[in-house]
Amino acid sequence: MTTEKPYRWKPLIERDGYVVSESPWGPDDEIGRLNWITPESQHSALSRIAPGPTYDLAVDIFMGMPAWLGAGDPKYDIWMTHTPQGTVVDKLNGEGAEVSAVHSYCGDAVTMYTHTGTHMDMLNHFGYHGRFWNGWSPEEHLGSRHWFRGGPENFPNIVARAVMLDIAALHDVEVLPASYTVTARDCRDAAERQRVALEKGDIVMIRTGRMRYWPDPEKYDADSPGIGLEAARYLCEEAGAMVIGSDNDSVEVSPWPEGTYLPVHSYLFATAGAPIIESLWLEDLARDGVSEVAFIGGPLKMHGATGAPMRPLAVPLRPR
Repeated sequence: MTTEKPYRWKPLIERDGYVVSESPWGPDDEIGRLNWITPESQHSALSRIAPGPTYDLAVDIFMGMPAWLGAGDPKYDIWMTHTPQGTVVDKLNGEGAEVSAVHSYCGDAVTMYTHTGTHMDMLNHFGYHGRFWNGWSPEEHLGSRHWFRGGPENFPNIVARAVMLDIAALHDVEVLPASYTVTARDCRDAAERQRVALEKGDIVMIRTGRMRYWPDPEKYDADSPGIGLEAARYLCEEAGAMVIGSDNDSVEVSPWPEGTYLPVHSYLFATAGAPIIESLWLEDLARDGVSEVAFIGGPLKMHGATGAPMRPLAVPLRPR
């Protein structure tokens, strides 16, 4: 693998060793490396689909589920807004009791942090010194309710080759130790062990084994293994990853180095222009020894959001 880092972008802002990059796709770019998705790249992935099962990479969303609550964000809640008997009594549907007794009506509502369950993080989620990918700033691009840059409403259909790197299997464990930092060497060694090559435009999915603790919030969320900055730079700048995902709740290792706050997030978004996917269910792929898949999915089109739930699917690919 070359050491020239061919996928490093032009710095727009450099301060205290941190870089906010100028998009190579122009001043109006809002999707970063997702610009690598083209009809040709999608066809390349789909044309190699092998007969066999389709894998669901999403976790269930339910009350009491593991979720990122460390910064005071709301947990997932669901409640009924209409019930069959309640509608007979309160007539909130505007119909009489006799009609409601026949036509049983149910409805519900939810509240949740947009970074709950299997979800994608957008490039407006983290930055450096108040600046974000391609120079966005809160002063110019953030309203009272949401961002006007970088929301998932602008994302293309995400159909791409994806590679699952099983770092837990590499180390012959079911789950990596607490706070284990996945390195660039781990990524290279896992790819070699699994006989799969990383290519420009891949979705790289890191398996730490943390999903073995799902759905226990205390075991799943605390002191998670994950990638460090060195691995993130390798995957983006040398391997040419388009998106990085993981089976843990933050992609990166926790706790992070003192004096920083989710440093891999800021690097991936503001410097590399690479979205991330968190809390991927990779256990079935690992069980079946599947490393290379066609990834099909996308976040909900929630205008201006910094993250959005998704339900990605994976279909095994035939070897070249």
